[in-house]
Amino acid sequence: MHHQLRTAAEQGVALGAWIFLREPLLAEAASKAGYDYVCVDLQHGLVGFEDLSAHLQAIALGSAAPVVRVPWNEPWMIGRALDAGALGVIVPMVNTAEEAARAVAACRYAPQGERSIGPIGAMTRHQGYFRAANTDVMCIVMIETEQAVANIDEILAVPGIDAVYIGPADLSLTLGLAPMSDQSDQRFHDALGTVVAACERHGVIPGVHANPALAPARREVGFRMITVGFDHAPAVAAFASDLQQARG
Repeated sequence: MHHQLRTAAEQGVALGAWIFLREPLLAEAASKAGYDYVCVDLQHGLVGFEDLSAHLQAIALGSAAPVVRVPWNEPWMIGRALDAGALGVIVPMVNTAEEAARAVAACRYAPQGERSIGPIGAMTRHQGYFRAANTDVMCIVMIETEQAVANIDEILAVPGIDAVYIGPADLSLTLGLAPMSDQSDQRFHDALGTVVAACERHGVIPGVHANPALAPARREVGFRMITVGFDHAPAVAAFASDLQQARG
């Protein structure tokens, strides 16, 4: 299975796009634009499981790795996303080694895990799926609380975690800060550094939710999976900007 996210992260930095909206054409455009991965957000986006198959088919028309953020660390949700054809799942709010192990088990077929077999979307799209699934599917756990940062070494000691993904807004909230993708508070930057250093020790890819302006700073501290493209906020901003310009 072609996995552009893993390849790009191992060679340098994987840059990704994030899909909140129900329109598959946007997922197709992102994949064809050259992003290394396109993530469909089932947690906070407007996309539901009923929309997911169309989004993953659209991503397959380009070169990006198809990734899904599931709504929660529930095995059935992870299984549904993978069966539909995602080659990676981002799992929210993983704060302990036990929660990390639960996510990994849901991503792997026996004997490595507890995933149930029946990947009808995945095997249609990815040749030799069964043989490669346990090694090629990426289990990406979200580190988005002060507790998760404190437990990072125990979390990353769980076999089978391929990457972590920092949710900066939720991490900010647990530090008593406003929910933003960047902060001036040193504790926030210390937390990022702690996670990246742990990833380097454990051979795990460090990822982060960001934006184009933040990408150089995140790359500099060692992140190798950085989300920079979005379908929602730029469109909303463009509507307002175009109207303002037209009104003079």
